[in-house]
Amino acid sequence: MFQLLSFLLSSAAPTSIPRIITDACPVYAPFFGAMGVTAALVFTVMGAAYGTAKASVGISNMGVMKPDLVIKAFIPVIFAGVIAIYGLIICVILVGGIKPNANYTLMKSFTDLGAGLTVGLCGLAAGMAIGIVGDSGVRAFGQQPKLYVIMMLILIFSEALGLYGLIIGILLSSVSDSYCPGQALVPLNTDNVIGK
Repeated sequence: MFQLLSFLLSSAAPTSIPRIITDACPVYAPFFGAMGVTAALVFTVMGAAYGTAKASVGISNMGVMKPDLVIKAFIPVIFAGVIAIYGLIICVILVGGIKPNANYTLMKSFTDLGAGLTVGLCGLAAGMAIGIVGDSGVRAFGQQPKLYVIMMLILIFSEALGLYGLIIGILLSSVSDSYCPGQALVPLNTDNVIGK
């Protein structure tokens, strides 16, 4: 069995150029990028969940007295759901930059961590604002229909907080740095490198 496994591994297709491990590109650098991905998704989903739950309480209370206005009052839940999409967008961008055979510097990993935290925490704040505004605004709208436009404007500005975080997160994630100066800490295995 061991001989079959070693034969399969030795006859595998050549791999791309291996990753260089130096002081500027340590083996643990992708951890920080992965933490940025995690922070972005976890915090934006927490904000979206809080916003949805809090606004839904207001919709349920208002729907008992004015069931015909429930559909118009559903808008805060939609706004809260968009916050989680912001986190998903930045996660896809960040994950695309973490490759096992590409150089990944500390600078790039820290900017990816910063991008994830920026989008995540802005999304959390926006989701909380949308939930509180949605709860209070829907109840007020149920009593006075003229407040609908004001509630929508406040929700739009609350949503913009998450959008600002997404814009800065995209700018941070676009920083490119693959230069790994210094002596390689791990000898390169060039047996299966293309072009050899």
